[in-house]
Amino acid sequence: MKQAASDTSSTLTVSDEVLDGPHGCLTVRTFRAAAGTESGAGLVWAHGGAFAFGDLDMDESDWLGRQLAIGGISVVSVDYQLAPWEPLSRLREMSPPKHPGSARYPIALEEMECAFQWALSTMPQLRWSLGGASAGANLAAGLAFQLRDHKDVLPASLVLAYGAFHPHALRLRADLGTKLKSLSPASALTPEFIEAIALNYVDNANTLCVPYAFPGGHDAAGLPPTLVLNSDLDTLRPSGEAFAAGLAMAGVDVCQVCEPGSRHGHLSRDQPQAASRSIQRIVRWMHSTTRKRRDS
Repeated sequence: MKQAASDTSSTLTVSDEVLDGPHGCLTVRTFRAAAGTESGAGLVWAHGGAFAFGDLDMDESDWLGRQLAIGGISVVSVDYQLAPWEPLSRLREMSPPKHPGSARYPIALEEMECAFQWALSTMPQLRWSLGGASAGANLAAGLAFQLRDHKDVLPASLVLAYGAFHPHALRLRADLGTKLKSLSPASALTPEFIEAIALNYVDNANTLCVPYAFPGGHDAAGLPPTLVLNSDLDTLRPSGEAFAAGLAMAGVDVCQVCEPGSRHGHLSRDQPQAASRSIQRIVRWMHSTTRKRRDS
């Protein structure tokens, strides 16, 4: 492991670390609050991007990490390997990612586990949670299932934003379907595109039913307290709602929030009001779960 770059200000410290990952070098970006302002909570985080897009510099990774660190939450953002983007581009016009990938399940999941174990061993004074957005929320939830089944150390909590927990689009309620009609075709996730994302990630239809690949619909008993944060105008919102319902039925402490007026991917600066509200919700959740663990 080596430190690749660092940036220090009066409010936080940001540094890139290169880990010896399970599939080669794995870069993580750490965000640490200024001395004396840390809450004792840490979050290992995975950005979204349909498993095939995104990097450490995107708002959903870098900007979010900085905002959480200012709120006293230490963050380790993971630059996991991406799936190919070409199969998705055949269904939807899109620009290629800066660093196109070729990795399929379970490579990204194993890299998330490596980053989580690194955080636990490197900063053991913090109570580490797992989280992510969209595809990243899937990775965080899938890893939590795997850690539970392997009887490994579980995260203190889960923070799951507008996640893709199921390998297909779930049925929309009539009111949500009406809302989604107001979106432009470029900003709406179609059921066909959601299914293509899932199959492109695993590259084998038989793997779609594996709970570590798509945890929606599987027994969630034994998972840690979970914050499910859904976007309002989002075809994936039913997936988040169903996953939260499954957690509640399994006896998991779950808090589900739908951010009013937000679109999929709202943890970015192009939706500033929704992003700000959600970041504050995450900060409060992290502080709360850390206090509960400390007092128990």
